[in-house]
Amino acid sequence: MSDVLTIKNLTKYYDSFLAVDNVSFSVKEAEVVGLLGPNGAGKTSIINMILGVLQPDDGEIIVFGKDLKKNKTQILQRINFAATYCSLPGNMTVFQNLYFFGLLYNVKNLKEKIDELGKEFELEELLNKKVGLLSSGEIARVNLAKVFINEPGLILLDEPTSSLDPNVAKHLREKILKKTKEQKISILWTSHNMTEVEMVCDRILFIMHGKILISGDPKQLPSMYNKKNLEELFIHLVKEEFVLEKEI
Repeated sequence: MSDVLTIKNLTKYYDSFLAVDNVSFSVKEAEVVGLLGPNGAGKTSIINMILGVLQPDDGEIIVFGKDLKKNKTQILQRINFAATYCSLPGNMTVFQNLYFFGLLYNVKNLKEKIDELGKEFELEELLNKKVGLLSSGEIARVNLAKVFINEPGLILLDEPTSSLDPNVAKHLREKILKKTKEQKISILWTSHNMTEVEMVCDRILFIMHGKILISGDPKQLPSMYNKKNLEELFIHLVKEEFVLEKEI
């Protein structure tokens, strides 16, 4: 399988603070890669650089075989993004939100596409309701409909199920995986939910202080480090790094 996303020596400073430190990795076609790490590790900075929101200080971002710097508009037409901290306009209806984003992505037969996604994500009765009046689970479904509206080749998900109850989160994960496998979509997925990561990710990258510490199959990595599960490994890595910092 070919690489949909290739990151080479990506570096980002905020003034003198090194947030992303010479990071390199790739995501293959139809692969779900988890980007894990504690708060402030650099995960969101990496996602924002892939989205073109932040400019890297060094390194390359290659998407669909093309340099993001030189082909930003063309590449972003084939990417989509969702995060709980990025709110949809609450004074607009679900239909208006989806229609607006569909226009941004130049989606053909947009009304038909919205009808299709409305059925798929169980939004039919919510299309004329303002987003600000929806529950967190309903908003999450709208966000996912927005994510798939342009039939992307790469999706960036930053904590997509955080704050949702377990049943709703499970339902949304199943929806995401079903569509991504059917359409061979690649995903870069950040999460603090290690059970979720084990369920959805083919491979994980654990990042700390802007550097990738370990990577591999989330089902195999814990035993390689003599840990019972991914959550125990996560806690171990954070504690070990904290101890090293204190010793230094």
